[in-house]
Amino acid sequence: MILGKKNKFFADDGWAFWVDGDDTSTIYLNNWLNPKGISYMDVAIHIRGIKETKSLNMYFPFAIDKSEFEDVSLSFENENLSRAIFSSMCVVDYKKNNVTSEIAYNGKTVDIVHISSVNYSLKSVSKGTLMNISFEEIFDYLDNDEVYFMFRIPHKSITEVFKQRTKVGNFLTRIRDMIMSPIVSESYCYSVRINEARLLPKEINSVGAFHRQKLKKAVVTISIADDYEINDVACYKIRRLEEELYKNFLPPSFNNENIVTYQWQQNREINLKGHFNFYFNISRNAISPGSVLIYILIIILLNAVGSSVWDLAKTLYALITQ
Repeated sequence: MILGKKNKFFADDGWAFWVDGDDTSTIYLNNWLNPKGISYMDVAIHIRGIKETKSLNMYFPFAIDKSEFEDVSLSFENENLSRAIFSSMCVVDYKKNNVTSEIAYNGKTVDIVHISSVNYSLKSVSKGTLMNISFEEIFDYLDNDEVYFMFRIPHKSITEVFKQRTKVGNFLTRIRDMIMSPIVSESYCYSVRINEARLLPKEINSVGAFHRQKLKKAVVTISIADDYEINDVACYKIRRLEEELYKNFLPPSFNNENIVTYQWQQNREINLKGHFNFYFNISRNAISPGSVLIYILIIILLNAVGSSVWDLAKTLYALITQ
């Protein structure tokens, strides 16, 4: 959910991820926020026990087609990027076969499925899109029981919230606002809530497997321009990503500064409800270019009028004193 406080425009999105099978899954959501352009969401699903599973299902709360999916796993040919992503030294067998690469790190070996090489289905559901990846066709390419699926898509609902909107009112009203309020304030409240099925359409909410499965960990990466202030005191910040290693992995129009990763971990033995809830505020105050232009025009006008009045006063004085 993200809420623009000034104009009360908000997105209350429900995303859904579930696996058909007996598995242990972890989802990583790297959300690239861009208030001045397109925002993106990186999705990574880590499945242990994939040999016992049948499919991976995902619901996105907006329309999307295959041309908008970016296979970020193809970047792992650069082992520096792999080291940045996995926070560890990695040995990469890039494109080991037609479907997967293999990465060894932290004493284990996992398969990375290249989604661009996999047949998956997209189906319109409610106002969103349901994605299904069947595992039957990829089993022959898997050498390990741990697998990552990774891709990047535009986060359309967040981009819509950040979209600049023309203020209503007539021309004179807008001029008055620019004169009276030269400071433009932006304020957003961003929150992530895990396992809140009420936000999903009924077609997804009725899926039994989705209700049974609880995530063990949630990881979110935020990147935002440094002229915005972020209040993240309620969040557990684990690190800043390595700038030099990560710079070639960023979406378009992003820089490699101010990249922060946050993490939440749930102990299933203690709390089976699996609650995750975090939020922070994003704000920025800036001088309106329109107000500056108006002030410059007023100064020029007053200067011109003042000069004319002064010249007229000198002429009248000369006539009077003759």
